[in-house]
Amino acid sequence: MLILGHDDVRAVLADRELDVVELVRDTYRRHDEGDTALPHSVFLRFPDSPRDRIIGLPAYVGGPQPVAGLKWISSFPGNIDRGVARASAAVVLNSLETGHPVAFIEGALISAQRTAASAALAADLLTGQARPAGVALIGCGVINFEVLRFLAALLPPFEQVVVYDHDPARAEDFAVRAAALCPKAAFTVAASATGALAAQPLISLATTAGEPHLDLSPCAPGSRVLHVSLRDLTVEAVLGAANVVDDADHVCRERTSLHLAEQATGGRDFIDASIGQLIRGRAHAPGPARTVVFSPFGLGVLDLALAAWVRTQALRQGVGTTVTGFITGNDSGQAAAAAPSHTNEGANP
Repeated sequence: MLILGHDDVRAVLADRELDVVELVRDTYRRHDEGDTALPHSVFLRFPDSPRDRIIGLPAYVGGPQPVAGLKWISSFPGNIDRGVARASAAVVLNSLETGHPVAFIEGALISAQRTAASAALAADLLTGQARPAGVALIGCGVINFEVLRFLAALLPPFEQVVVYDHDPARAEDFAVRAAALCPKAAFTVAASATGALAAQPLISLATTAGEPHLDLSPCAPGSRVLHVSLRDLTVEAVLGAANVVDDADHVCRERTSLHLAEQATGGRDFIDASIGQLIRGRAHAPGPARTVVFSPFGLGVLDLALAAWVRTQALRQGVGTTVTGFITGNDSGQAAAAAPSHTNEGANP
């Protein structure tokens, strides 16, 4: 059993943003081709603390190096006020030969980076006809920090970055730290979410909102909205925009804004395309005059694909801790199952 802690994962992922984006692109392609197995995520909620949850995301991704396993991720928004991370996660990878667990990996950074890579990839696909000169980030936490990192790696340099958080001090601190990601950009802290929505044609929403609280009327026509946190937009905002999702069956659940829109209309005709369809050319991005919302539920196949890639790199680099005797059986056989089958670092696991 290979165990990778947070520092191990961070070391493996350092400066690999473009590799992660391509891995996410390939995984979305495989998912659209039907080369995955993706049961619905399981939400564990608590009667006395409805904002808190722990989610289990089992998944399988096919290909030359297929992978299966589970991400187990908690979201406790009250942690922000305690000065600790809102989300924590672990990923278990299983051998497809024996079913034995072969890796236990700290998953919060994997989850944040696959989310950010997904958002950046969507921004790239949706802005090809009109590249934005700036971006607005609503919610100044870990996720939007990673979103900005990946946007900066994938898109042309931004001239303007506008940030907003309900805690002004948090927004100010975010702007100072994020300046290193976009050294040529001017950073501005917006006084309101409405002001941030109006400020730039590319917007990323990554908040802890549990109910819709924003409409898109302040946005300029043709804005691209990365609706990462899924519950910010009103039903009217969703229905008034073109909508791209990662998977309609997954995103129309658990009272997301799109789930509420489905309940209000009795169907999903308001969903225009999936990101997998855009990647494979089975659908085209809406024109630059239409406001587009990208709502990714966050598919476990992305977590598993990235975790397997991290494990492969860690084995090559000698990173992490190997524990023997974790399960009954032949540890040498388990070690053989854990070894990478080739040395092509760009390949999808």
